[in-house]
Order: sequence, then structure tokens, then C-alpha cells
Amino acid sequence: MKENRPPYFAGYFYPEKPGVLQAQIQKMLNTATHDFNFPNLHIIIAPHAGYTYSGLTAAYGYNAINGKKYSTVIILSPSHHEYFPGISIYDGDAYQTPLGLVPVNHDVSDLLAKSSKKIYCGKEGHREEHAIEVQLPFLQTVLNDFSIVPVVMGDQNQAYVEVLAEGLSSVLNDETLVVVSSDLSHYHSQKKADIMDAKIAQCIEALDYNGLAHDLNSGKSEACGGGLILSMLKAIEQKQNKAKVIHRTTSGEVSLDYQQVVGYLSAAIYS
Repeated sequence: MKENRPPYFAGYFYPEKPGVLQAQIQKMLNTATHDFNFPNLHIIIAPHAGYTYSGLTAAYGYNAINGKKYSTVIILSPSHHEYFPGISIYDGDAYQTPLGLVPVNHDVSDLLAKSSKKIYCGKEGHREEHAIEVQLPFLQTVLNDFSIVPVVMGDQNQAYVEVLAEGLSSVLNDETLVVVSSDLSHYHSQKKADIMDAKIAQCIEALDYNGLAHDLNSGKSEACGGGLILSMLKAIEQKQNKAKVIHRTTSGEVSLDYQQVVGYLSAAIYS
């Protein structure tokens, strides 16, 4: 029997009805237009809060890949609700959203898992995690005929960052897109969040692994998927790439509460 992960957060982080969901995503994509051209784009960073708060920022990133062709999408997620030592790739057959099933690419999953004993196929981190699920309706809207490798990092310490980086470097190719799912600073004032998030944006655009690691470790900046961003930067550090932060904002722009905000950005890494 096929084993599919159900859409746990439909009706909570995004609309449950397919027609309403499609209309909301298309409206955000129509609004989030930009003039950037990324001909060889294989990595995007996108936020994962409820669509009301971060959906438009995510749409800026997804417009960058709209209509492009990728056979496999590797989605890198932090684990918000479940701690475990290691990096878990979903071992079921598909993730389900209101827009349909997205199949898991077991061939790429197995290759990634074989790169280290710290990376394995299982269900840890996938049961109640939203950071992968909220990316999928966007992917289903802008891409056709793709499979996914859903990856959740249960521990973002340096050892696992390096392990994931090495594994990613062994499976990346021209037919693969990587989506790094991460929000930025949490529950600071708008002014402080802007300072902290600007540091992350600068490090991403400079592809500055060491600078970002220092800022995250010292508390000068925050990102719930910081270890995943670091893994991605380290995985490509020997390659010629450029990066562009396409959009950055906070939850305060929607809630109008500027005392405790969450930061979001979308970015593209390309060659």
C-alpha cells in the first residue's frame, strides 16, 4: 500500500479548499512580480509561516522559478516540534496537499542517506512539521512533473551542518532545485528585527558561510532554519555562484504589531 503524509496544516497555515488555495497563491504570484532574471537557478530560500504573513514573500521566490523545469526538488526544513539527533528524509511515498499528491524521489533520497549514517530515511520530524508542507502548494503551482526529497534536520549543530552539506554536494545537479525553508528573527521589535535580519541578508548575498555562522552562533542574527542555510552555503562553496535577496519583510507589516515580529525573506542562489 502507498503511504502518503496528509496535509496536517491545510485550513490553518493555508486554505483547505483547492479552489481557494489556488486563487490565493495565484493572487500572491501576480502581486510578487520582479525584474530579476536567474538563468541557472537551483536554490531558493523561502519562509514558512502562514500564508497571511509570509506567503507574499514566498511568492517572490517562487516567481523566480515559475515555468522552469526541475525533475527533483529537495526541501530542507528545521524541526519545530520534535528534537532528534540526525537528519530525516521522509520514507513514505508522497506528501499530500489540497492540490494533490507530490511523490517522494526514493532514488535521490537513498543516495543522500548513503552519504552519512547521520542521514536516514524515516518519519522523525515529518509528523507535525509545517515547514515543508507550506512550500508544496507553491511548487505545485509553478512547476510541473517533479518529485521531492523532504529533509528535516532534527539538530542544527555544526556536525550535522557539515554532514548535510557533504551529502547535498553529492546529489546536486542541473535537474535539481533546493528549497531552504526558513523564517528569520522571532519576537523582537521591528527595529531590532530589521537589524538582525539585514545581517542574514548580507551574508546570503555574499555567500558568506563563516560570517553567517558567527552571527547565528553569537545571537547577532536568528533563523529557525539557520543550520540549513549554512549547509547549503557550504555545499556550494567550491562553485561559482551568486545570490540575491529578492524580498524581505516582517509579520508586523500584516499584523501592524511592531513590538514582536517575525522576519521573512526570499532569496535566489544561481550561477
